[in-house]
Amino acid sequence: MAPGGPSQPERLVVGHVTKPHGTKGEVYVWLLTDRAEEVFAPGRELLLGDEEGDAGAENEALRVEGAREFKRGLLVKFAGVDDRSAAEALVRRYLLVPLAELAPLEEGEVYYHQLLGAEVVTTSGVVVGRVREVYDTEPAHLLEVEAEGGKLHLVPFTERIVRRVAAGRVEIEPPEGLLEL
Repeated sequence: MAPGGPSQPERLVVGHVTKPHGTKGEVYVWLLTDRAEEVFAPGRELLLGDEEGDAGAENEALRVEGAREFKRGLLVKFAGVDDRSAAEALVRRYLLVPLAELAPLEEGEVYYHQLLGAEVVTTSGVVVGRVREVYDTEPAHLLEVEAEGGKLHLVPFTERIVRRVAAGRVEIEPPEGLLEL
């Protein structure tokens, strides 16, 4: 990772179309954002990515007509997607939004991509490793931290443990025994 943290992407993946719903063009979207109301607001244009999350050069956009909560995601209706066949063409594709179109992050908020590759150190300065993955779990997200030698640690991303995130570095105060697991 470059000094100062990872570079900012131009677009963020905000959802994954998993299946059509009904016969009128709605799709079930697995959310990959904490800002669903903002991102899936009627009138918002989302870029349609491929199965890898790349929007490509075409920048094909879909305009949100409506969205409603359903199970652990959203049912979304896009303009021009008016039947089940058109909805099926979107399945397994990712939805992206240009980063510049999102409201600034609140104090203490970070994007997952900002955590990947970040150095993890304790408040006393001991290097734990680097963030390899972020898992969206309940009740808290988990950071998978790879230590030198390949040992993996799972660190809950909670205020009690994560004390500071800045410039490619995550400072933690682990409870006794956490790093011995």
